[in-house]
Amino acid sequence: MIKYLIVGLLLATNVWAQSLDKIVAVVNDEVILESDLQDMEQTIRQQIRQRDAAMPPSDILRKQVLERLIMQRLQIQEADKVGIRVGDDALNAALKQIADKNQLTLRQFRDVLEKDGYDFSQFRETIRDEMIIARLRKSQVEDRVVVSDREVDNFLATQKIQDGGQVEYDLQHILISLPEAASPEEVQAAQEKLEKVQALLKEGGDFSQVAAGYSDGQNALEGGELGWRKQGELPSLFADVVPTLAVGEVSQPLRSGSGFHLVRVKDKKSEDVHLVKQTLASHILIKTNELTTDEEAQQRLEKLRERIVNGEDFAELARANSDDTGSAIDGGSLGWVSPGVMVPEFEEKMNSLAVGEMSDVFKSRFGWHLIKVFDRREENMAEEYQRSKAREQIRQRKIDEEMETWLRSMRDEAYVEYRNP
Repeated sequence: MIKYLIVGLLLATNVWAQSLDKIVAVVNDEVILESDLQDMEQTIRQQIRQRDAAMPPSDILRKQVLERLIMQRLQIQEADKVGIRVGDDALNAALKQIADKNQLTLRQFRDVLEKDGYDFSQFRETIRDEMIIARLRKSQVEDRVVVSDREVDNFLATQKIQDGGQVEYDLQHILISLPEAASPEEVQAAQEKLEKVQALLKEGGDFSQVAAGYSDGQNALEGGELGWRKQGELPSLFADVVPTLAVGEVSQPLRSGSGFHLVRVKDKKSEDVHLVKQTLASHILIKTNELTTDEEAQQRLEKLRERIVNGEDFAELARANSDDTGSAIDGGSLGWVSPGVMVPEFEEKMNSLAVGEMSDVFKSRFGWHLIKVFDRREENMAEEYQRSKAREQIRQRKIDEEMETWLRSMRDEAYVEYRNP
């Protein structure tokens, strides 16, 4: 009763302060306003147009957007409860990264957003919320997922038996959710909704549009897209079913603790076994710090490069001068380097060199480098690499399953009241 009185007082206060803005939902002790819903709906509509996907009917889209807002608000509340924050420095760095990816300065990026009708201050706070939610999910779900060596062994053994490890599936998904310990009436309502969805699909309805309109899954408004998944990355519930489906085929309903699922194979492909191109390289690193400026580090390396060109030994100079203590002891040797191991700027420079060639002096996020390439080879994927990929596939599958359970539990435990439906 006290909680409802607090909510009532809060609503009264907000109604007074936002006399021109309606309340559409109450989430625990916070409200969602009509303006919040309209802003999110505008963003989602634009995203759907950019994907060139079918637009759901307005009333259905509005309902889905409201559910997404509710889940976002619940996660922000949980993050606040456990003390997760994103400061302005981290936010500005993230915004700059987004601008850089679009090959724009931050000012140009702001101008483009405002030209497209977005309020930059509101966009900033949206990105802040997304960062907070990402950190919350990492701490509450992702960091708690553990993959044992035994699971990796079993996965690789099963993969060999099934010979399905090289097949990837592009999947779509519809979830008709059920609360934990659902009553017979709630199960009946979910089954009726499921039958309606199946009827729409049987009549030729577009799966993406039906998912956007009826699915309770996290990716509903993206047309239920799960993206490309290897067999080992499939949720346990789908693992035996997906390989039996043809492209374009939709599964029979699958029941889990979260509700009823329909999964569709949008496409599939086989991966040919490929060779990994490795580079045998050495480097010299000069780090910058409070005692060594960028200019000084660059000049030191330029002088070392000149000495190597004049005949001095690369390995000896690396031992005496490199700040990378791990490789310096081996004369700067990095051993055989596989793709993706080094930071992009380092790998790009290394890949541009011929065997026997030495790079110019260049900068990465770690400092100033000088690279020399000694050899190249192509190797079949090593057992370590296979195990690493298997571990990541298992981990991703477990994260997906745990995330679904965590979100459902959060929703079930929340106080949510709809207004002005």
